[in-house]
Amino acid sequence: MKFSLSWLKDHLETDAAAATIADKLTAIGLEVESVEDAGARLKEFVVGYVVLAEKHPNADRLRRCLVDIGKGEPIQVVCGAPNARTGMKGVFARAGVVIPVSGEVLKVGTIRGVESHGMLCSGRELMLSDDHDGIIELPEDAEVGEPAAHALGLNDAVIDVAITPNRGDCTSVWGIARDLAAAGLGKLKTPSVEPVAGRYPCPKTITLEFPPEAISACLMFAGRLVRGVKNGPSPQWVQDRLKAIGLRPISALVDVTNLISYDRGRPLHVFDADKLKGNMKARLARDGEQLLALDGRTYTLDSEMCVIADEAAAHSIAGVMGGEDTGCTAATVNVFIESALFDAVRTAATGRKLQLMSDARYRFERGVDPQFVVPGLELATRLILDWCGGEPSEIVVAGGVPDRRRAIAFSPETVRRLGGLDVPDPEIIRILTKLGFAVSGEAPHQVTAPSWRSDIDGPADLVEEVVRIYGLEHVPSVPMTRPNAIARPVLTPAQKRTRLVRRALAVRGFNETISFSFIPRATAALFGGGDEARQLENPIAADLDALRPSLLPSLLAAAAKNQARGFADQMLFETGAAFQSGMPGAQQTAAAGLRLGNGVRSWTKATHPADVFDAKADMLALLEAAMGAPMTAPIKAGAPAWYHPGRSGTLALGKTVLAVFGEIHPKVLAHFDMKGPAAAFEVVLEAIPESKSKGKSAFSPSPYQAVERDFAFVVDAKVTADEVVRAVKSAERALIEAVSVFDLYEGKGVPEGRKSLAVSVRLQPREGTLTDAEIEAAAQKIVSAAAKATGAVLRS
Repeated sequence: MKFSLSWLKDHLETDAAAATIADKLTAIGLEVESVEDAGARLKEFVVGYVVLAEKHPNADRLRRCLVDIGKGEPIQVVCGAPNARTGMKGVFARAGVVIPVSGEVLKVGTIRGVESHGMLCSGRELMLSDDHDGIIELPEDAEVGEPAAHALGLNDAVIDVAITPNRGDCTSVWGIARDLAAAGLGKLKTPSVEPVAGRYPCPKTITLEFPPEAISACLMFAGRLVRGVKNGPSPQWVQDRLKAIGLRPISALVDVTNLISYDRGRPLHVFDADKLKGNMKARLARDGEQLLALDGRTYTLDSEMCVIADEAAAHSIAGVMGGEDTGCTAATVNVFIESALFDAVRTAATGRKLQLMSDARYRFERGVDPQFVVPGLELATRLILDWCGGEPSEIVVAGGVPDRRRAIAFSPETVRRLGGLDVPDPEIIRILTKLGFAVSGEAPHQVTAPSWRSDIDGPADLVEEVVRIYGLEHVPSVPMTRPNAIARPVLTPAQKRTRLVRRALAVRGFNETISFSFIPRATAALFGGGDEARQLENPIAADLDALRPSLLPSLLAAAAKNQARGFADQMLFETGAAFQSGMPGAQQTAAAGLRLGNGVRSWTKATHPADVFDAKADMLALLEAAMGAPMTAPIKAGAPAWYHPGRSGTLALGKTVLAVFGEIHPKVLAHFDMKGPAAAFEVVLEAIPESKSKGKSAFSPSPYQAVERDFAFVVDAKVTADEVVRAVKSAERALIEAVSVFDLYEGKGVPEGRKSLAVSVRLQPREGTLTDAEIEAAAQKIVSAAAKATGAVLRS
């Protein structure tokens, strides 16, 4: 919302400077985005007098001009403007001045053999208008050599205010002035609107034609005919005012609507009445109906949009933009003025659908004053009569002003309770009254909001009004109290576990990805999810039409894109939802990780292709971080079909699967057009059992010396290493801290069909240092347990 300082002072009696006004506006909740001197960018431009303008010796459409700028000899320039002539005054730029429209520095040049040392400027070149058919002509009384900004009336500060969506009342200079007056920065002096008597019945009737469910699209429509007008330029002060805020003056009839829109926040539209057929109506558009708007674009409408139409066609997109076919021109003689009350939500939706923004939409979607429909029409009539002449008809109205007023019980104590301010009751009444509220009765008062404040709904809104006008700087700083020095935890156990998992994987070198829960249906089928249970009825994209049954498809898709861009070695992970179906509750929170390639190369160690053991180690590290203790559940060979059948495993507690891991199946890699090797794991976070050491630190080292012993067992070739490890661990659970396999041998010295498996056992006492006898006893239990469970014998 832009306005000039002089424009504001038409409504506000004040001596405050622009900077003071800007500070006060921000203090009362109307954030000032900028305060700009409209003439600042023109400070290098001066008034020039054309001493001579003659035909260019080498070009028919160019003229050689001598321009006097008040000092020194006249300056020679070459000008192509058709209105350049001897005796005129214009805006002159010397060589070295930056031209606003292009940002380029003006240089001395030679045009068809004649040197040009400057430029006589058009409105477009100075970014004052779109006119570039001729140069700017200044009044005869403009002083030669003075700054052009003064002669153009651009020596006024322009303030730009950011208006929040709830403050439609401040989309006008009148509304801004009202808030400033309430804040004590002046006195509101906006004159009331006097009605203009009609001299004859309006020849056009107005109707509202809406189905019952859409009656709110236009609650009121007022209009009148003015005949015998003479359309031309608007008064100079109006043009200067519009130019200062960045609007292009068009004609008196159009400028009336722009002026009132900014001055009073009342959007209007003027139709060339001779281009209308029959009577006027507000109705819903027809599906597929088209309208050529004033911006030169044709818009296709639908039945949710409101339009203003005659008996033949729609001529205006209600609350957004008028049509070009009934627009006013220099030939307009009879004009129909429209002032209506359109629904804010429908207007906003229409603008969004059509991707069309306008000053009218900006105001209607924030809410306009319903009481000002007819006064706005009267004000427009008066200005048209003053500028263009003519004879007005009587006003015709369809619908009426909605009565949205309601009294709100309001106590001064509410200001203290919600706003933290102790404001005297008389001051509260003064503030609310200055803002246009009606206050009656003793406390609690009955407060009625003015018609232009549709955002006021209850006592809390009134507190906001009082506090912002009284001054937020008066709100005392009070420390927040809390029952304990440390804030109470807000994360659930599941959220804490997810954080631990993410941190643990990041520490191992993984990079986190965040992706959609939707994948292509063909991809979902590879992961057991190609059925209808996961199919989306309304996908956000054609290739994202299924819920993912696993996180791996998302990781593989990301890795494939990275690999195609030259990133061969990757470590990615994601935590999120995997879906068994689209029904509520049929999803699991999971964590998945993917290794691709040979890993990061380093001079300290050799690399190797990602394999099943890498994925297993990552999975176990994740589980240990989540549980706060090592995972002891058994691991079985085999995993879902998207893993390699001989290089994968499943970890489960009974029938509950906690995790799967392994190398990715070659067919899956081919589907994603990826090169292996690739290994991955998936862990169902919700299935992980709670730590038995809940509330205790995961790290509790023993003060006593640990002892390590190695055992080489000869077992049947079919016995797995995991069976031997579990058997050894079961021998002395309280004492054995870790068991690891460090050697596998088959060959000379070992019977055929048998193998030698060497394990390292770490004994960690908790109650005292182990004696030799205790160590020997533990070793015997280990050998016995391995022999009983797997038939193992110590290798001699």
